[in-house]
Amino acid sequence: MTVSDSEKIPTGIPGLNDVLGGGLPRKGIYLVQGNPGVGKTTLGLQFLLEGQALGEQGLYVALTETRREVELIARSHGWSLGDLPIWEITPAFKRIRREDEQTMFHPAEVELDETTRPIFEEIDRVKPVRVVIDSLSEIRLLSREPLRYRRQLLLLKQFFLERECTVLLIDSQGFAGRDSGGILETLIGGLIVLEKTTPAYGTTRRRLMVDKLLGGSFREGYHDYQIKTGGLVVYPRLVAAEHPKVFSREPVSSAIPELDDLLGGGLERGTSTLILGAAGTGKSSLASQYAVAAARRGEKSVLFTFEESVGTWRARASALWSDAEAHLRSGTIRVVHVDPAELSPGELSSCIREAVEKQQVQMIVIDSLNGYLQSVPEESFLILHLHELLTYLAQKGVTTILNMAQFGLLGPTMDVPVDVSYLSDCVLLLRYFETAGEVRQSISAVKKRSGRHERTIREFQLGTQGIRVGRPLRESHGVLTGTPSDRGGEGPLLPPRE
Repeated sequence: MTVSDSEKIPTGIPGLNDVLGGGLPRKGIYLVQGNPGVGKTTLGLQFLLEGQALGEQGLYVALTETRREVELIARSHGWSLGDLPIWEITPAFKRIRREDEQTMFHPAEVELDETTRPIFEEIDRVKPVRVVIDSLSEIRLLSREPLRYRRQLLLLKQFFLERECTVLLIDSQGFAGRDSGGILETLIGGLIVLEKTTPAYGTTRRRLMVDKLLGGSFREGYHDYQIKTGGLVVYPRLVAAEHPKVFSREPVSSAIPELDDLLGGGLERGTSTLILGAAGTGKSSLASQYAVAAARRGEKSVLFTFEESVGTWRARASALWSDAEAHLRSGTIRVVHVDPAELSPGELSSCIREAVEKQQVQMIVIDSLNGYLQSVPEESFLILHLHELLTYLAQKGVTTILNMAQFGLLGPTMDVPVDVSYLSDCVLLLRYFETAGEVRQSISAVKKRSGRHERTIREFQLGTQGIRVGRPLRESHGVLTGTPSDRGGEGPLLPPRE
């Protein structure tokens, strides 16, 4: 079958084809660069196994690793290499050692010829469509000088182009930056850079960037990825502008009339709501109330909890709503516990995107942003990432609820770890206040972009009957300070909790 030069071939790596705009342009030479431990060899094997699944002959050229080491890597991912040809350099070195004392040439020149010539012979014998050379560090060291190295690379390039191969050249980032002076980067059709960082606590974070790709568009910037059993999984950076959708901005009810009155009829579909409050004021319960109300309408919700385990949420929800367990079993409500030390922001976005696009989820709850902040330690990065995520969810018509704990319990001012209130369409404020020797809670809507809302402060209460919202506290002032004064008249407070 004749294949167009402009055709792109899949890499076999989930998410990477999306970053590459569909895959790698066929009949090109591409560099995969990174320090040890970033998954370069695994990526190369996935590329060849994908070709094998599509009926394309592959060849793995191992210059720094033995066949046994390559097979061990494959076995750790549960792969069977089958009849995939693996050419290793070890036999050539054995021949060189015997001939070193009998030649008038420098041993490096002999070694370089003895390294490249068998590669060409093996490629002509196997006639592969996909080739991986791992790694170029051996050729660079044997070349000894930049001019000879460049000539060797030009020879490789011309050889592969004549045979219409698609080639991945694997190289160490440290070697490339120190020795090549950019020689290699000017001769290739594309460059994929793999990086890793190890935080003071938690798992290693990995990300990749496509720095160059001739003959095709690609998604720029960094993209998180993980090395799992089964290979690399890439989480493309979310670009909200690529996901427009037309939807009806209908109200989203909480099933609590007083709360809907406070919000001028309820939240609106496609908006984001930030719930602020001190620890224990009821933020999680309030967010869950909207999820339960949505489930009763037959709509799906997913709650991503950072601090609360699934078991704790289930016990609390069952005490507040008798039908909560039934909604969990039916799948209309799903609770996902997130460990910020293990889950990268890119992976979280990918999970949310999958829930929205594949499971048709109409409500997303992130509880809380304090835990989310731990997975994105750079505040500027958090704001940009959250802005893109909220814009994407808004364009998909998803109602989003974000919880954030404030520092302190009482007082007119309470700090937050990062100010994201301006990103939200609606802001609900939960506060403690003291009255008659008892600590109670209040709720107020301090912002709503999408329509009118009350400017009042109402009492907020959790009990065996669920969430209750009282009448406006018009007989008191200073509620937000935590120590209100009573102006007299009939008290508007709710009866004691049951």
